[in-house]
Amino acid sequence: MRKPLLRIPYTELLPPPTTIPPNARSLPGAVTALHEFIKSPPPNGLPPSTVVLSGAGLSVASGLADYRGANGTYRVNKTYRPIYYHEFLASHEARKRYWARSFLGWTSLHTAKPNTGHHAVKDLGQLGLVSSVITQNVDSFHSKAHPELPTLELHGYLRSTVCTSCWNELPRDTFQDELARLNPVWAAFLKDAVASGALGTEDPAKKRARGIWMNSDGDVDVPYAPYTTFRYPACPKCITSPPTLADGSRGVVEVDHDGAGSASNTAGILKPAVVMFGESISNKVKQTAEEYIDSAGRLLVLATSLATYSAWRLAKRAKDRGMSIAVVNIGGVRGEDVFFADLDPQQLGGQRVRVDMSTESLLPTLVEELRRSQTQGAGALPGPVTPLRRSETAVFKDMLS
Repeated sequence: MRKPLLRIPYTELLPPPTTIPPNARSLPGAVTALHEFIKSPPPNGLPPSTVVLSGAGLSVASGLADYRGANGTYRVNKTYRPIYYHEFLASHEARKRYWARSFLGWTSLHTAKPNTGHHAVKDLGQLGLVSSVITQNVDSFHSKAHPELPTLELHGYLRSTVCTSCWNELPRDTFQDELARLNPVWAAFLKDAVASGALGTEDPAKKRARGIWMNSDGDVDVPYAPYTTFRYPACPKCITSPPTLADGSRGVVEVDHDGAGSASNTAGILKPAVVMFGESISNKVKQTAEEYIDSAGRLLVLATSLATYSAWRLAKRAKDRGMSIAVVNIGGVRGEDVFFADLDPQQLGGQRVRVDMSTESLLPTLVEELRRSQTQGAGALPGPVTPLRRSETAVFKDMLS
């Protein structure tokens, strides 16, 4: 298989942002600006609703690593490179390495919980101020925190694996149990690591001191670990009924006496149900994301540098539609000058807001202020928006088709 020319985008620090409006440098000022953003009618008769676009920074307070933050994977682990989709499909050894590292990281990821930022998004939805959420995160925290608020997982989710041949899904918990059964020595190592607290600390420096690199999305690197010894299962459906390949031949799906997949397999390969680096987002998901943007009059960008084009293009689409845009992110954002060009310098947040601040304390404080305003009847807020019909908001299970 020919390797496509790919690069990891924006691994270095982006230029620092300009706070807009200027008084939004403090927490009270940021809350005031975002209050103005929420209460001001969108321009050009656009719908009086807000769509949230969130990124990895939102889950940092839950103990997960982001990619480009101050302690993000690309900052503290300069040798890190995510596995490419074509590598995963082509190489049995690459899959061993991926699943070994994922096996070690799943426990911490699975036990982590949504934080105050996720719950604040839920509160904004219950106040009728947010109509939908598009998230780049694969940790399922949004759907756990606010299952009633329409949420699109733009890059998929880690809670399941999916077969690259038949697209059948397998719960990640079930898959984890199979990995433990096939790799008893690794399972014992994981048990000891958990018991020692090596995977429990949220301090990346302490993890590294114990010989562990905890990267984004549940990837754990243990230097000199024998990844070549790791075994992983094949798709159970394809084992019993091998699929027909694109060239018309029957796919090879072989397992050993324990049920571990063979290096010769040409089908039945399970992958995480996420959009891997170098893989395309399905047209269905792209269309749904665009519908979320087009059904709102405001875009609230939370804790993302918009480094991936799949997210940046949605913000650009909002700008081109004339939507009001607020960006809350620590550090710079990809091409953010585009979103703040030709701005009235006298505006106080109704058109644009740019805050260089964590969502962890800002969002709950904003919710408190908005509730107070609604209770007192001060600074009239938009009424509850009509939620999208379920048929319009379904997160497509067959994400990668």
